[in-house]
Amino acid sequence: MPNLVTERIESIKGGITSAVVFAIADLGIVLLNTFTSHLSNVELIPVYSLQDWLIRAIIAVSTGFLFGVTYRYIVRSDQNSHLQDGAVLAFGLVRGLALVEGKAISLILLVLIIESIITFAIARSALDFALSRKLIKPFVGSQ
Repeated sequence: MPNLVTERIESIKGGITSAVVFAIADLGIVLLNTFTSHLSNVELIPVYSLQDWLIRAIIAVSTGFLFGVTYRYIVRSDQNSHLQDGAVLAFGLVRGLALVEGKAISLILLVLIIESIITFAIARSALDFALSRKLIKPFVGSQ
C-alpha cells in the first residue's frame, strides 16, 4: 500500500515543477507575440497592463500546477506515449477552446489553441525529465 503522505509530496513536487515551467513558457510566448507584433506593426495579441500580466501569471501557475499533479497520476510508472500525448492534447485543447467559446473561430484563436498545446508540451517535457531522473517519483497507486 502506498504511503499517502509520500504520494502527496510527490504530487506537489510535480505540480510545482509544471507550474514554474508552464508559467515561464507562457511568458515566453507572450513576449514573443509582443515582439513580433511590434516588428510587423500588426497587433495579433493585445498589449497587457500590469494587472492583466498578474492575472495571466496566476492563471498560468494554477493551470501548470494542476497539469503537473494530474500528469503524474495519468502516466504512473508505465511509458505509454498515448497517455502522455493525450494528456497534453486534452489540457491544451480545453485551455485553448475555452478562449474560443462563444466566438467565431479565427486565425488568432487557432494560434492561441496551438500556444496552449505548446506550453503543456513544454511542461510535460520538464515533468518527463524530472520523472526519468527520479527527482519526482511516478505514481504507484494501489497494487
